[in-house]
Amino acid sequence: MPKERIINQITAPQVRLLDAEGKMVGVVATREALRRAEEAGMDLVEISPTAEPPVARMMDFSKYYYQKEKKVREARKKQHEVEIKEIKFGPNTEEHDYNFKKNNAIKFLKQHNKVKFTVRFRGRQMAHKERGYGVLDNLKLDLAHIADVDSEPVSDRNLLSMIMSPKKDIDKIVGKEAKAETKPEPAAVEAVEEAKGDLAEQLEVLEKKQSSDS
Repeated sequence: MPKERIINQITAPQVRLLDAEGKMVGVVATREALRRAEEAGMDLVEISPTAEPPVARMMDFSKYYYQKEKKVREARKKQHEVEIKEIKFGPNTEEHDYNFKKNNAIKFLKQHNKVKFTVRFRGRQMAHKERGYGVLDNLKLDLAHIADVDSEPVSDRNLLSMIMSPKKDIDKIVGKEAKAETKPEPAAVEAVEEAKGDLAEQLEVLEKKQSSDS
């Protein structure tokens, strides 16, 4: 049900009237506003009921309501349900495996998900829990540019876990990174300019040769 009052639902004796383009007409009797809207083949819609007097606008209400509902549907689509993705490590995780899992974490964070990092200890590894804390400390440092620590490392029997969430401005950070990746390196720009210069010289020589031959 629309919240806006339309046509004969408007109970105020006067309204501050806006025309179809949104230009102010002025304060007029509600009957007069309704008459003007009807003559223009439009509806009279109360868009600001708390104003004194209420603000009403002439418009095609069915079209207005459709567009309003469309915006609501689009906003719902854009809403993202935050998930907690778990990534598991061992206390002796090798560098390439660490980097692979760290990159997965970056992907999840960029998708606005939280990431739970878990270090599992087996057998004698329990005697060296500091290595697990070391893994999580490295993750804190490596992901500090895009994530904050939600939950500091917690030890539970043979598990050590920590939760990180994406920074509030994660989209802005990702956008800056994308721009930086597409920006050419100074050396590449210089090489292109040199190539252009060489080509210009070659064309000049060719033109001189053609002139002398003719």
